[in-house]
Amino acid sequence: MSSTPSDAARRVLDETFGYAAFRPTQDDVIGHVESGRDALLVMPTGGGKSLCYQIPSITRSGTGLVISPLIALMQDQVDALEQLGVPAAFLNSSQDLREQDEVLNRLRAGALDLLYVAPERAVTERFLSAAAEVDWSLLAIDEAHCISQWGHEFRPEYRQLATLRERWSGVPCLAVTATADEATRRDIAAQLGLDDDDVFVTGFDRPNLHYAVTPKVDARRQLTQWLGTKHRGEAGIVYCGTRKKCEQVAGWLCNEGFDAVAYHAGMEQDERARVQRRFLREDGVIVVATIAFGMGIDKPDVRFVVHLDLPKSLEAYYQESGRAGRDGDPSDCWMLFGWQDVVRVSQMIGELTDEDGAFVTHRQTERRKLDQLVGWAETASCRRKGLLGYFGDTHPVECGRCDNCANPPETHDATESAQKLMSCVRRVRESFGVVHVVDVLLGRDSDKIQRFGHDQLTTFGIGTEHDANEWRSIARQLVALGMLRIDVERMGVLGLTEASWDVLKGERTVALKKERIVAGGGGRKKSKAASKAPVDLDMASQELFERLRSLRAEIAREQDVPAYVIFHDRTLAEMAQAKPDDLDTLGTLHGVGAKKLEKYGERFLDAIESPA
Repeated sequence: MSSTPSDAARRVLDETFGYAAFRPTQDDVIGHVESGRDALLVMPTGGGKSLCYQIPSITRSGTGLVISPLIALMQDQVDALEQLGVPAAFLNSSQDLREQDEVLNRLRAGALDLLYVAPERAVTERFLSAAAEVDWSLLAIDEAHCISQWGHEFRPEYRQLATLRERWSGVPCLAVTATADEATRRDIAAQLGLDDDDVFVTGFDRPNLHYAVTPKVDARRQLTQWLGTKHRGEAGIVYCGTRKKCEQVAGWLCNEGFDAVAYHAGMEQDERARVQRRFLREDGVIVVATIAFGMGIDKPDVRFVVHLDLPKSLEAYYQESGRAGRDGDPSDCWMLFGWQDVVRVSQMIGELTDEDGAFVTHRQTERRKLDQLVGWAETASCRRKGLLGYFGDTHPVECGRCDNCANPPETHDATESAQKLMSCVRRVRESFGVVHVVDVLLGRDSDKIQRFGHDQLTTFGIGTEHDANEWRSIARQLVALGMLRIDVERMGVLGLTEASWDVLKGERTVALKKERIVAGGGGRKKSKAASKAPVDLDMASQELFERLRSLRAEIAREQDVPAYVIFHDRTLAEMAQAKPDDLDTLGTLHGVGAKKLEKYGERFLDAIESPA
């Protein structure tokens, strides 16, 4: 049974946040929670999940408790609310005891609408003791997929949050996440005791994102060329599989004139916090990071996310790539993909075991997820349809906003090539990886081939019609189609499957796509300008947009907050286009609430009225 938001909620949306109407599903969830019911909300990044717990926390009596996993980002979340005139605070290990006591005193006095707390701190005796007499309006659990053992970022401390549900059984609980397939949703609901009527799942489509996958040949050249052509001067994230590679890639980019910094779990906490702060508060910074970076990132103008190495699953990819384009403006999600990526992730999965085999089921799940990811990376079909299908969502037609739709790959009959590769795998007794198998096919006279006598095999030198890159592509595609397998127990050794024998016996044909080695996978073209308004503006309006961005940066430095906390680019673009000449008109624009109008309205009107 759906509920509608209260009149108070609609006033807060308009007067505090400066938005004219709720987005789809926001009104249903807010009304549901305002009526005192629990909910699980699965909504894409940028869809407005935070409003679904912020507004009920404001309109309901008491304080909303928000469990948030990244303490380095809580300050910015609280800053954003305070800019709107909403009393909020955070409680985490970055504060000394005096600062923590000040927050707890405000909490006990009922002076907070929202309190952000890290999950491990929320279940400590000190916090629970202080919170015992608090009038809680709402328990919100952000990044709720961390609760589930089937989620891609499972955190054991999240399991303990069930104790808060037991303590405050009369307080509505709202769990939110951008990524949860059906199994993960069921597990979250079971852990939190939610009914089917309490689960809200919006569509997973992010129409502003362009998806592309490119074979990895020369990652350094490909990355710098792609960024220089499309995204110079823009903020983005480059994900790498190891800490060492993060440092190396950040160095490459700095040498090419990009403002790039590394981020990984091996860095000191203060240094990680400094990098996050720069990324959130400065324009045009590129963070080169392991997956340790990103959860809870609120920066709206991330224009690209690049994966130089394969993520763990499609679920992880959706979450990580989804950090691009939170503001709804066109953004690129680009992955470089190679054979070594498949081997590396396979080896990681093979290590998921212990003495009593407790992780065997989990390992099988991760293997299945890897197979799905490789299949998606190698597909010749619409990437958006494949990605949405993973989450049980649909897209009725080809999207036109991925590399395969924009430039459909050419396919060819590769049955004979597949038979040669499979036969070679068989001849080397399914005991070697792709590098050695390809060397045999190409007839290379290496020490290893001599040592094992593989120069005497009937498959030695029969594959010279393809080069090594082409053979690796064929191998990847056959793995994606289930016609070859990677032995996770034996360091990436290639093996045959039942489907392999159908091909070898001539009972099944194989159609593969021809490899395209290009710098990038299409996507939006980038001018040489360092910034671009999110809507098309004439030259004069574009110049005004740049002046407004400069003013915003000046105010952000004065306030020591991220620039987007003052106003988003979309709001500045509307100012540049509409050129309001009074506060009343300015106040009607998207994202201009009453508090911001009062604090900044005159300064922005002066900038609009002043000559360039």
